[in-house]
Amino acid sequence: MAEEYLVNVTPQETRVAAVENGVLQEIIIERRQKKGLVGNIYLGRVSRVLPGMQAAFVDIGLERTAFLHLHDILDSGPEHDARGNNDTGIDRLLREGDEIVVQVTKDPLIGKGARLTTRLCIPSRYLVLLPRSATVGVSQKIADELERTRLREMILNHDANLKAAAEAPAAAQSPVPGRDLRACLGPSGYIVRTAAEGVAEDSIRMDMEFLQRLWSTLSLQLGEAKAPSVIYEDLPLVLRTMRSLVASEVEKVRIDSRETYERVSEFARQYIPDLVNRIEHYSGERPILDLYSVESEIQRALERRVELKSGGHLVFDQTEAMTTADVNTGAFVGHRNLEETIFKTNLEAAQAIARQLRLRNLGGIVIVDFIDMEDADHQSQVLRALEKGLERDHARVAVSEITSLGLVQITRQRTRESLEHVLCEPCPTCGGRGSTKTAETVCYEILREILREVRQFDAKKLLVIASPGVADRLLDEESAGVAELEGFIGRPITVRAEAIYGPEQYDVVLL
Repeated sequence: MAEEYLVNVTPQETRVAAVENGVLQEIIIERRQKKGLVGNIYLGRVSRVLPGMQAAFVDIGLERTAFLHLHDILDSGPEHDARGNNDTGIDRLLREGDEIVVQVTKDPLIGKGARLTTRLCIPSRYLVLLPRSATVGVSQKIADELERTRLREMILNHDANLKAAAEAPAAAQSPVPGRDLRACLGPSGYIVRTAAEGVAEDSIRMDMEFLQRLWSTLSLQLGEAKAPSVIYEDLPLVLRTMRSLVASEVEKVRIDSRETYERVSEFARQYIPDLVNRIEHYSGERPILDLYSVESEIQRALERRVELKSGGHLVFDQTEAMTTADVNTGAFVGHRNLEETIFKTNLEAAQAIARQLRLRNLGGIVIVDFIDMEDADHQSQVLRALEKGLERDHARVAVSEITSLGLVQITRQRTRESLEHVLCEPCPTCGGRGSTKTAETVCYEILREILREVRQFDAKKLLVIASPGVADRLLDEESAGVAELEGFIGRPITVRAEAIYGPEQYDVVLL
């Protein structure tokens, strides 16, 4: 599959668009004032311990304290419990004022602080370093068992300390990695990334040496740092993207900034030489994200409704708890029978949903309401199409079976804000509900408010100030009701339209 990356760089923000076969699949936006924090390592200070939640809040120097759960503390998970410490609580591991080394796993989301872990990891081109760990893992996307074995043995052979640790019985470790430099010594584990498949031994070894040197430098910085402070910052968005690319799958990388192009080219020459000839500086007259109608696709990704080629459509609703995707046949009437029409709509919807999850960066729980299918084989094909469409997603995704109600539950890793939350804010008129009260409803609220005011205060007359639509209705369709109310309270009511008032905004002024 031809994959192309378009990089748009301005002083205010950087946007990276992943395009496959001319269709936008993913858009990542990083703004100068809201840079992503995932991957950054901090020396933090515990500001509050909550035994009832088995969690702690840690000050890492951000506006809002970050969140650290017991399960994200090194050796407090199943491995630690296996040694018989099932009663370990957060209050036994941390106290207020403790200094602790942590890494951000999720950016701050919608009023919540960043999510932290003490299981540090530092990625490079082919490997991910796991400080204070003696494990060696291989990416699940590398399916060839012989290649997996080759890569694993290569790591162990080049790190004698790691090999000895892997063969020795498990030794007890301090459950919380504080700033004690002794915790930084000893073997470090590795995860072999997908990009390492088929790579020569020398390249892997150079990556290992680079990571070890980097960790040694960070360990020295840690010894001199004062909490809260940042110890390690991950690469900028464009370089992070390049680091994660599998060169064989990328056809071209176009960058519209000369300075960024030169920086990326230098990075590629050092770490991804196979990609150097495919990096281009884009100097065309059209904005780079107008290619392949990327800008238009971004605008469509903010809409609730997604049209399908067959005539059916999807409706996405994003809430704080979950996201729902509803499948509808719409204008698609099919050709043979109802079951075939439903099957074809669901099949097309499954492929579109997989793309939309990645494009909109929808994380957490996603419930898909497929149209009910009677045929079990049709259900299986739709589910396989959904799973196949999600295979290229970089985030971790899990898909459940189709329930009797035609629902499929998807859980997708969330590390950053969704596209909607990055580009939009709640509507000031409706408060994020997605709808406003009708003019009729607001009129009846005004009439009730007039009664309430007259009973509490003495006034000779009343002035109602409202939006033009509400004012027109009070003077037209509801004029009889207003006249009746005037007779009941014995006071005149004047209505005035105010253009700057929203549909639900009004004032009752006592004169």
